[in-house]
Amino acid sequence: MRTDNSSPVHPRAALGHRDFRLFLLVRLASNAAYLMQTVAIGWQIYDLTHSPFDLGYVGLALFLPQVLLSLAAGHVADRFDRRAVMRLCLAAEAACSALLLGLSVAGLQRVTPIFAVLLLFATARTFVGPSMQSLLPLLVPKQHFPNAVAWGSSAWQVAVVAGPAIGGLLYGLGAKAVYGTVTLLLLASVLAAGAIGRRPASPRAGGPAVERLLAGVHFIRSQPVVLGAISLDLFAVLFGGATALLPVYARDILHVGPWGLGLLRSAPAVGAALCGLWLAHHPLRRRAGQVMFACVAGFGLSTIIFGLSTLFPLSLVALTALGAFDMVSVYVRQSLVQLNTPDDMRGRVSAVNMVFIGASNELGEFESGLTAGWFGTVPAVVLGGVGTLLVVALWAARFTELRRVDRLDDLDSAGRGAGAVESGTIN
Repeated sequence: MRTDNSSPVHPRAALGHRDFRLFLLVRLASNAAYLMQTVAIGWQIYDLTHSPFDLGYVGLALFLPQVLLSLAAGHVADRFDRRAVMRLCLAAEAACSALLLGLSVAGLQRVTPIFAVLLLFATARTFVGPSMQSLLPLLVPKQHFPNAVAWGSSAWQVAVVAGPAIGGLLYGLGAKAVYGTVTLLLLASVLAAGAIGRRPASPRAGGPAVERLLAGVHFIRSQPVVLGAISLDLFAVLFGGATALLPVYARDILHVGPWGLGLLRSAPAVGAALCGLWLAHHPLRRRAGQVMFACVAGFGLSTIIFGLSTLFPLSLVALTALGAFDMVSVYVRQSLVQLNTPDDMRGRVSAVNMVFIGASNELGEFESGLTAGWFGTVPAVVLGGVGTLLVVALWAARFTELRRVDRLDDLDSAGRGAGAVESGTIN
């Protein structure tokens, strides 16, 4: 990672900026809270219904608001103070967690109220995502941004490690303990977001409202490398979304209980966090596109191994490898999207990107729940891994521009990089 052809960027360069450190704190606290809550909701719903279909509906409830509201959320992020949007949405998430706490105290017996609160929570999360993503490039100098991506992704993965593990442990005290802790963490993230310094306002785009809303879609369609990167992530993880079925594996296949479920949910993040730290100190120098394709294929193979495993240690290893491979995809995709996007469009482009991310995660969980109900849990996971490998093969043939991307650190705001210039596809 370099500012020029000879000067390396320090592995902790991004951490030297106060506002970026506050941003990491917000990301760590809010995402740890979200994932703690996910463990509690998954176990609580499966304990009430014993139905894989209902676990799939959790993913659907989290995904629907993203589909319906993401374009509006991106427009809000580009039009209003992104810090204020973050604070408001995080406060709304805290209120939703408090509602779940109240439902548990009242003695919840049906899952319908949980899904209703999830829809509200997902709506707030839909609006906080583009504001948070589009704020990141403003917190560090441009030459430090790939380093910030690596540290930011590592913070997210630390949250994914700590959140499910703590959530599983706290669930031993009851769902109330989890939801109460989540509420406090989200309130702490509101305070940290408020401490981030005010950033210069982006110029507001003119033109018809519909045109402004769809600007992010049009921009991504005009960039083959960006379109290939985010669509590869969408379909690969869509087919490989086995995480929705972890409660089934923990309870019925591996027989490890809520604590084991927390470890299973944490394992991908352990691999991703370690990989993110490695990338912060040893960034991708060459052949970033080829490495991305290879790692997405590794994601698919790891999914197959996990699906077939009946041994708890092997399952943890497979999920850890899965997370490490996925981290490379995140690192490449975020660098491509953010460095190729003008600041006045980052909110709308981030919103479209968040739809892809949401589709690959929440919709992937819905797909896994449905296929598990139709074919059984193990066949559903194995078929998903095979589907990921097929996606890699198809995308490698279709998006040759992405496969040829060479150096991420040479990208600039016009979307030019050494690999992109060589392939002649970005003008």
